[in-house]
Amino acid sequence: MGYYMAGHMAASGSLDRVWNRSSGTADDFAREFDVTAAGSLEVFADGLDVIFLCVSNDAAVAELVAQISPGLKPGAVIVDTSTVSPATAKSMSLQIQSVPAQWIDAPVSGGVEGARKGTLAVMSGGDFATFERILPLLQIFADQVVYMGPAGSGQAAKVINQVIVAGIAETVCEALALAEQLNLPQKHLIQILAGGAAQSWFLQHRGETMLAGEFKTGFKLSLLLKDLGICNELAHDLNTVLPVTELAQRDYSQLVAEGDGDNDISGLIRLKRRLTLN
Repeated sequence: MGYYMAGHMAASGSLDRVWNRSSGTADDFAREFDVTAAGSLEVFADGLDVIFLCVSNDAAVAELVAQISPGLKPGAVIVDTSTVSPATAKSMSLQIQSVPAQWIDAPVSGGVEGARKGTLAVMSGGDFATFERILPLLQIFADQVVYMGPAGSGQAAKVINQVIVAGIAETVCEALALAEQLNLPQKHLIQILAGGAAQSWFLQHRGETMLAGEFKTGFKLSLLLKDLGICNELAHDLNTVLPVTELAQRDYSQLVAEGDGDNDISGLIRLKRRLTLN
């Protein structure tokens, strides 16, 4: 997703340079969009007013921030579009205050399709004046950008988003696996479901592909599993229980253990199919 988001920024003339832990990816991007690929993370961060991060987990965010913090320009803003825990976002915000620099957590929702089209939804947390300052940059790749509160609030909102995503995936995959057992016409079924109260983004964008056994394009189920761990850890900290989210975490843990981690989250239907056959 980060590749597409950065592509929109480059096309708008807002991107100066890029860096990626896989240098080949950065080099390919630089050639495609005529920007500079920095040879190191330190060179990448040097003198920038705004730095965008998009990585896979909390440890990666913490590692990058630790490396770039010593060279941050005073007044710089780090915008993290990764999905990490609210606690990590708060910790990173405090860590860079001594520069002094500002932190905006800005996790996104909308899938690979949203990133490619520039129609993502962004949930933002951090200092409000800083948020307003970088808002035009977020709007380059997003249709909706909402300020949720202080640092960590954007990630807290993403937790809620992922609880809903996981719950919808559970029910849609289960329902479509049942529909296969009932021998219903797939195309017509998706059409009528999408026109009524059962309509959802997941059904609309993944219904036909999952029924066709196509799971290569989209949000990797291993990443959703990581997100569900954040959701359930936060629920534990709040002394509450999320039964559907716990079920989803068990299901996706099983799929990852079976080697399906790089498949789209709609690959869950494979597990649901096995259950409907029992």
